[in-house]
Amino acid sequence: MPKPSPLITVAALAQLVDDPPTRIVDCRWYLGQPGEGRTAYDQGHIPNAIHLDVDGDLASDPEVGPGRHPLPEVGDFVRRLEAAGIGDENLVVAYDDVGGWVAARLWWMLDDLGHERVVVLDGGWPAWLAAGGTISTEVPAFPPARLHVRDRWTRLIERDGLRSRLGDVVLLDARGAARYRGETEPIDAYPGHIPTARSAPTDGNLGSSGTFLPAQELAARYAALGADGSAGEVVTSCGSGVSACHDALAMRIAGLPAPLLYAGSYSDWSRHRLPVATGPDPGSA
Repeated sequence: MPKPSPLITVAALAQLVDDPPTRIVDCRWYLGQPGEGRTAYDQGHIPNAIHLDVDGDLASDPEVGPGRHPLPEVGDFVRRLEAAGIGDENLVVAYDDVGGWVAARLWWMLDDLGHERVVVLDGGWPAWLAAGGTISTEVPAFPPARLHVRDRWTRLIERDGLRSRLGDVVLLDARGAARYRGETEPIDAYPGHIPTARSAPTDGNLGSSGTFLPAQELAARYAALGADGSAGEVVTSCGSGVSACHDALAMRIAGLPAPLLYAGSYSDWSRHRLPVATGPDPGSA
């Protein structure tokens, strides 16, 4: 049977903000601006939303894992969510203000661990504001919960595993096109992309309104990238394993097989001084 949609509309969420089993998570976060996501949350957020930070809650110390935002140990992650009041019975609604690519990280993590009641707010904070949604500055406090999920991440590929399979997997790069081509690199060791990676920037998953394209259009986009399963297993990557989850989310909307995630992504690859390609073409392994 097809899985339920991983998206929720503003209208549907408006009916659930006061629903006791609903846990709304503000995931706003800004590259190179630590703490600014929490500042934005404090200035106003969807009622009853809590805030989870990429750096502090959805990743572990980059000194002990691959890339800038290594996935945390599952036990640590589960304990953080339980302390925030997220448990087995809760519908988790993640949102951000950048088209969903930060919220998609939380979606991917819970989905990979087997918690099926997790969705991303389509259009995020901008769509909520455009619809006249209520804004709150109150910080809710929920009682601790129990969350029973898998004890390990499952849909992952590590650096060495990817190196050995370059050319055999369809590798997608969710970063912006200029970073993919190597024209700019604001944070990682040197510019370029992993050889054989195909450019699949997250903004290509969205329409002009900032919401996701219809499923059929997303399916056509990923088929054009060779990422519909016909050309081999798909791996999503980006700078540090965050926006790559947006491509995985779009593939779920399109009804395509779940890809693997290279969580370390380009930050891990370049940190180890591995070869890269530049320009608009994927390059060879």
